Amino acid sequence: MTSFDAIVIGGGHNGLVAAATLANAGRKVLVLEARADVGGAARTEEFAPGFRVSSIAHLLNRLHPDVVKTLELEKYGLGVARADFMPSVALSKDGPPVVLHGAYGEVLTGASLSEQSAWKDLRAQLLRYAGILKPFLSRRPPDLAGMSLLETASLGQTALALKKLGKEDMRDFLRVLLMNVADLLDEQLADIRLKGLLAFDATLGSHLGPLSPTSLLGLYYRLAGETAGAVGAQVLPKGGMGAVVAAIRASAEKAGVEIRTSAPVAKIIVEKGRAVGVALDNGEVLRASTIVSAINPATTFLDLVGPREIDTGFMRKVKNIRMKGDAAKLNLALDRPPQFSDIDAAGHKGRLVIAPSPDHVERAFNPSKYGEFSPEPVMEITLPSLADPSLAPNGACVLSAVVQYAPYQLKQGWAAGKPKFLKAIMAQLESHAPGIGKSVVHAELLTPADIETRYRMPGGHWHHGELQADQMLISRPVSGWSGYNTPVEGLFLAGAGSHPGGGVSGAPGLNAARRIIAMKG
Repeated sequence: MTSFDAIVIGGGHNGLVAAATLANAGRKVLVLEARADVGGAARTEEFAPGFRVSSIAHLLNRLHPDVVKTLELEKYGLGVARADFMPSVALSKDGPPVVLHGAYGEVLTGASLSEQSAWKDLRAQLLRYAGILKPFLSRRPPDLAGMSLLETASLGQTALALKKLGKEDMRDFLRVLLMNVADLLDEQLADIRLKGLLAFDATLGSHLGPLSPTSLLGLYYRLAGETAGAVGAQVLPKGGMGAVVAAIRASAEKAGVEIRTSAPVAKIIVEKGRAVGVALDNGEVLRASTIVSAINPATTFLDLVGPREIDTGFMRKVKNIRMKGDAAKLNLALDRPPQFSDIDAAGHKGRLVIAPSPDHVERAFNPSKYGEFSPEPVMEITLPSLADPSLAPNGACVLSAVVQYAPYQLKQGWAAGKPKFLKAIMAQLESHAPGIGKSVVHAELLTPADIETRYRMPGGHWHHGELQADQMLISRPVSGWSGYNTPVEGLFLAGAGSHPGGGVSGAPGLNAARRIIAMKG
């Protein structure tokens, strides 16, 4: 029976960040990953002979600067410069697109001068308001029942930041905080292409439409992330998202972390209310004074711990976490690069979004409420091999797209529905890139059900739970337990299902490790 200071369950990026941080603090750490390789939904995988793609997450836009600094990731090959920032291109069937350049639209092209001015004002406002929420994402949520002096002080800093906005801005911040994104956009912008792009970004990865209450929060969450010191910037890492994971892994191993792959955990061993170890599928038992779960909270408690060790009230809360995915991932192997209408070479290397208007996004969302996919899906498209030719054979091209809306539980079943959904997606692509269908060598469409099976994500939800007002901050994963501790002593959460949420940020892993270090000295 082998013993460690800490065992981390799950070798996704958050698990690796938590392990590296604990090891740097002098802990003897073991990471257990069920699959044959680490990285979770942020790895680079071959999906057709010679074609490689980022598995689910395909853009880097929120890796926390504290993670980069603490783990010295630049030393391990992770380098991002302003020149790598991708434009966001809002595609239109009626002519040229509108394009957000730099860090989320520092410059807007393709729109009227009045719209450019309105966007400049709105962008500044959104960044100011996201900046109020941003500090909450980089630390443990406050424990309202027993706040420490530090937590009280940090809340005071937030109140001060609100006060600094000025009376008018502060009123407006409180007014729009829980608004739907469509109403805010209608108040300030006129161009439906730009509004469609922003509506898409606010609802991406969520079971929400632009008209859903609180949908504006999704845009704040996006703009609270940063890349290379620039808020809202996004990049395609050379080598795909797997290159980010490789840098984190290298840092962890340098710190002394032991990583075991193909080692699924069957059970968290609890003795007298305390987690003391894990049992693997093969029967092997490993012991540690601290167990860190970087996988889904529902899997952690319902499957690995089990109801006998936890009170029924907590288990009921866990069972009610909403986590049914609504986004599919499309990977296309193309024999040549596609040509999107009215898009220049720089645009093709950007992030191409099909979301013609907020109304279109809302119409795409509506069927998913009733277990049906959208006949005119909205999507985010990248062509990563244009910037990194190593991802495809010579002259060929990879297309990677996140597609909405695709309900986890399709009424007709995904076995029958997947070919029809793929046909609808290809029709959308064909209308913007004529002839693309003829260049497809291989197509891989991963529905939420596929994502659940392949990546062990319940509901196929990449955030491990909806990022909505009642499942964020002090209510993530459930109310009363947002600070990485759990009702089982010695067991901590460190995955996307805990605060602040999903996306490749590393913040849950870093915050959880810091909490453990602070508690255990």
